[in-house]
Amino acid sequence: MSKVAEIFETLDYGLAPEAPGPALDWLKANGGKFGHFIDGGFTKPGKTFASINPANGEKLAEISDGTKADVDKAVKAARAAFKDWSQLSGFERAKYLYAIARQIQRESRLFAVLETLDNGKPIRESRDADIPLVARHFYHHAGWAQHIDKAFPDHVPYGVCGQIIPWNFPLLMLAWKIAPALAAGNTVVLKPAEFTSLTALLFAQICARIGLPKGVVNIVTGAGETGEAIVNHPDIDKIAFTGSTEVGKIIRRATAGSGKGLSLELGGKSPFVVFDDADLDSAVEGLVDAIWFNQGQVCCAGSRLLIQESVEEKFIAKVKARMATLRVGDPLDKSIDIGAMVDPVQVARVQDLLKQGAKEGGTVYAPDGTMPEKGCFLRPTLVTGISPAHILASEEIFGPVLVAMSFRTPEEAVALANNTRYGLAASVWTENINLALDLAPKIKAGVVWINSTNQFDAAVGFGGYRESGFGREGGREGMAAYLKPSWEKALKATPVLKLATPISDPVSAGIDRTAKLYIGGKQARPDSGYARAIHGADGRLVGEVGEGNRKDIRNAVEAARGALGWGAKTAHLRSQILYYLGENLDYRKAEFAERLRALTGASANAAKREVDLSVERLFAFAGWADKYDGAVHNPPARMLAAGIVEPIGVLAIAAPDEMPLLGAISLLAPAIAMGNTVVLVPSDPHPLAITDFYQVMETSDVPGGVVNIVTGPKRELSKTLAEHDGVDGIWFAGSLEDSAMIEAASAGNVKQSWTTRGLGYDWSDKAIMESDYLLARATQIKNVWIPYGA
Repeated sequence: MSKVAEIFETLDYGLAPEAPGPALDWLKANGGKFGHFIDGGFTKPGKTFASINPANGEKLAEISDGTKADVDKAVKAARAAFKDWSQLSGFERAKYLYAIARQIQRESRLFAVLETLDNGKPIRESRDADIPLVARHFYHHAGWAQHIDKAFPDHVPYGVCGQIIPWNFPLLMLAWKIAPALAAGNTVVLKPAEFTSLTALLFAQICARIGLPKGVVNIVTGAGETGEAIVNHPDIDKIAFTGSTEVGKIIRRATAGSGKGLSLELGGKSPFVVFDDADLDSAVEGLVDAIWFNQGQVCCAGSRLLIQESVEEKFIAKVKARMATLRVGDPLDKSIDIGAMVDPVQVARVQDLLKQGAKEGGTVYAPDGTMPEKGCFLRPTLVTGISPAHILASEEIFGPVLVAMSFRTPEEAVALANNTRYGLAASVWTENINLALDLAPKIKAGVVWINSTNQFDAAVGFGGYRESGFGREGGREGMAAYLKPSWEKALKATPVLKLATPISDPVSAGIDRTAKLYIGGKQARPDSGYARAIHGADGRLVGEVGEGNRKDIRNAVEAARGALGWGAKTAHLRSQILYYLGENLDYRKAEFAERLRALTGASANAAKREVDLSVERLFAFAGWADKYDGAVHNPPARMLAAGIVEPIGVLAIAAPDEMPLLGAISLLAPAIAMGNTVVLVPSDPHPLAITDFYQVMETSDVPGGVVNIVTGPKRELSKTLAEHDGVDGIWFAGSLEDSAMIEAASAGNVKQSWTTRGLGYDWSDKAIMESDYLLARATQIKNVWIPYGA
């Protein structure tokens, strides 16, 4: 045994084991075998599979493998409980959430040990990070439950929520999903990951202990087939999923056209950016937390180190020296830094990627040191000498592997940071606050940490951009994800638009006045060289428009992407241009009203009203442009989190066939007010109402590329836009069948979508169409964490 003097000299760690006894006793007391938790009680175990301790390979318990019948039973219980639960006062729901938080604190030691046994993460992380944050979420959402009517007037819960969570943060992900769902008045059917179900089952016992009404929370364990049954169940109203991007895309396609609410928190490949003026020693410690926390099995892990070239060699040397001191071993030992991977299959995946990375020329470094003789353990690993196209720089590894690249200028750092299909999180290290706050808006990520990493709190939303998913968990935006406007329930099917039979007119011998496309601020002939005839309400030819195709869509998207600087313009400038649009449309309102009469057969008063409402709609969103903004959150740390409202990016809009001017402007105005650029496909039968409008844009200082108009077959053009990787979001007004097609096609790059699903939205309803309803769908929240004080 070392003497005290020797310990002070070597600073070696001694063993500090956490006793597993209480957790093993709990497993034994429950017979080592678990059924599902449905309708307030546990079912008899059915077909089971083993839950294994990844640190030693020993079986912990037998877990039931949920079937379609089990899921159906759980959904029925949740549906039966929904009416009474949703009609409880917010205060009554708050008391239940508060009671859950108190019980989690009471059982915090048991939860922490059980989580570490089941998952393999170090006990320090379970005890000091996960479990306290679980309790924090239930406390925080108890407050939302009580204030929900004031904070979200005229909103209602979805109903029954199906929730599917991953294995890397089993209990924390449960809290992120169940707490806001219950606060909003929803009931829940949750499936934990098959590798890590035990803390969810302990949580179920807490729900029973506090007297939570039966059926409000139901937990069905199982593998992928169980999750599939939840996703496809017709009586589930919303799906919330955290997991891989590949599975997220499958879920997006499976729910297309169903009307189910959907939030996806998916993969990431987060950059960790270090400038030469940073506190390098602090950055090294931040990096350890960013990539080796939870063995790198974190969706927002800072797995891409981007280091300024002038300090690259020095910083890499510091990183290697720190890696040599990281201790890998028994996760129940409090002195351990890196515990066990969750399962042998994950170990094999990481090892295979490392082999492939070495073949592609990467230099792989892992420190020496003792490793456990059994269990799912990997050494911390650093890979250098790679390019941005290298597999280890582009693929999510989900293990303790860091890749490093250098940059010279801030602009190059941003380009490298954004050179990924993901957009979940980023970390920026510099002593220059101006530089940090300049980079934060430029990095495409839902969360940016300045001189910090892996900061989470219930008051601050978390979620991604791009293929990291959409929707937020935590904060006000996380609550909004479990609510919907009450008026949506009253929507009816869109009446069939009656069109006149075209009358064959002699070809005009006059000047060709075919309306062209509008791309990049200029009128453009369609690639096809063809035009389509547009007939009026009396069947007579009114004019012709260009027949757009895939190449025209490509050109329009390129123009829209080239104009993305529109989102960086001041909100005041965008507001002024919208006012100009309204002013210039008003100046020509008689001409537009006459065009609407010819196209749609509307009466003089109805046509005039549609134009007047279009002008008012432009003014309304001009007014919103500099008022729909974010908030500053106060998490329980010496930090501020600035919730910044950002545009989606390039937004494709397929306008409704009915009310062709007002419908299109009702969608276009909020999109550009929030800084998006747009590719607009007008009404199929009445596109001339919008091709006339580009003449208004030309006199209103709208920058080229901000609005692009492509006429032609709406269904085909919209599908092309939905499939286009350069489009970040799509709004589609049309039939249920076409809406389902658009939502499914949007899964390719997980773009955000909003469709009418054949329902009749009243474009003239100012209470709805001039509210923040569409503004919320035109924006995404980025939370920037900024440390302050000593």
